[in-house]
Amino acid sequence: MFELDLRSRTPIYEQLVEKFIELIINNVLQADEQLPTVRELAGELTVNPNTIQKAYRELEYRGFIYSVPGKGNFVKPAASGDNTARLQILAKELERVVAEMLYLGTSPQEITTQVKGLISKDKGGKEND
Repeated sequence: MFELDLRSRTPIYEQLVEKFIELIINNVLQADEQLPTVRELAGELTVNPNTIQKAYRELEYRGFIYSVPGKGNFVKPAASGDNTARLQILAKELERVVAEMLYLGTSPQEITTQVKGLISKDKGGKEND
C-alpha cells in the first residue's frame, strides 16, 4: 500500500501523512473505513510504531481521520462544516504554486486549463461551469 523513500530528507511520518491524504482525497480510502493498526502498519513497513502514531496524530489534527478509543483510527467523512482555517492555508499554497507557474512561463490560460482538467477528473470537487 505504501512505498517509503528511506533516503529522502522528508521524514517518514510526513511521507505517510501525504500518502494517506492522497488515498483519502482520491477515494481509495472511504469515509469511516478503518485504517491499519499502528502495530500492523509498523510491522508491514518495518518502521517504529511511534512513527506511525505520529503520522496518525497529524492526520487527526488535519481533520482527515478520527480515532475511537479501543477500536482504532478511521477515515473521517468529508465535512461541509467550517473548514475556513484549512481552506485559507490551501488558498495560500495555491497562490504560491500559481505564482511559480507564471514565473516559469506558464500562461494564465494554460493554468486555467490545467485546473479545469483536474476538476473534471473529479480530483477534489465538481465543476460548476
